Amino acid sequence: MGEDRTLGLALSGGGAFGAAHVGVLQVLAERGIHPGIVTGTSSGALVGAAYAAGFEPAVIERAALVFRWNAIARWSLAPRLGLLDTHAVTESVHRIFGTDPLIEHLPRTFGAVATDLRTRQAVTIDSGPLSVALRSTIAIPGLLPHVRQGSARLADGGMIDNVPVNAARALGASRVIVVRLHAKWENVRMMRTVNRTADLHNDPSIMLIQPEMQGMAQWRMSDVPRLIAEGRRVATAALDAGSLAASAATP
Repeated sequence: MGEDRTLGLALSGGGAFGAAHVGVLQVLAERGIHPGIVTGTSSGALVGAAYAAGFEPAVIERAALVFRWNAIARWSLAPRLGLLDTHAVTESVHRIFGTDPLIEHLPRTFGAVATDLRTRQAVTIDSGPLSVALRSTIAIPGLLPHVRQGSARLADGGMIDNVPVNAARALGASRVIVVRLHAKWENVRMMRTVNRTADLHNDPSIMLIQPEMQGMAQWRMSDVPRLIAEGRRVATAALDAGSLAASAATP
């Protein structure tokens, strides 16, 4: 696939908004840009895992267009842990791969970002069964049960790090394409994230792509085609305007 092992792709979370990542992947492929390191939080990790596993953007698009939430969560038989049960993720992974692959065996380097509820620190899961990483990063407290890994209690990575650029760097990326959702209408309670966006803009090793999802549904799949188109639009604009693409392209 000609991956650039110094180039990272960091995909943020945001429910159905994560479909915008698919449009970005399409444009990167069309431009001959192949990040060798992929990190993701929540829905960004779901898309990122498919990409890290070597699926082509067209295949990921088809999956996004038919995706339903019951592929990752169903009503729980133990609601004290969460209203929904994420073991459907494991079933989906087995259905797609025929097994539950180890992350370290994927064609691209991959890390899913979760939050350790015990330490309140971000954790990058870059080894072990893929299903465990995905169940961890999407586990919204009170809705989806956390995942126990040793002494850690892993849950939704977006609580600590919804823009996993540091995770990409820790895995070896010297340059990172960051796809950040919720770009222009951030909740006022998330000022730390807003302030961090300025840092991303000012970092020459980062290309920041920010889809705008205003007016689109975050928890219904009805706007997936529009979200994919928006991902394509902003990725095209960012690559046309930026210099990272020229240095990132590989023969």
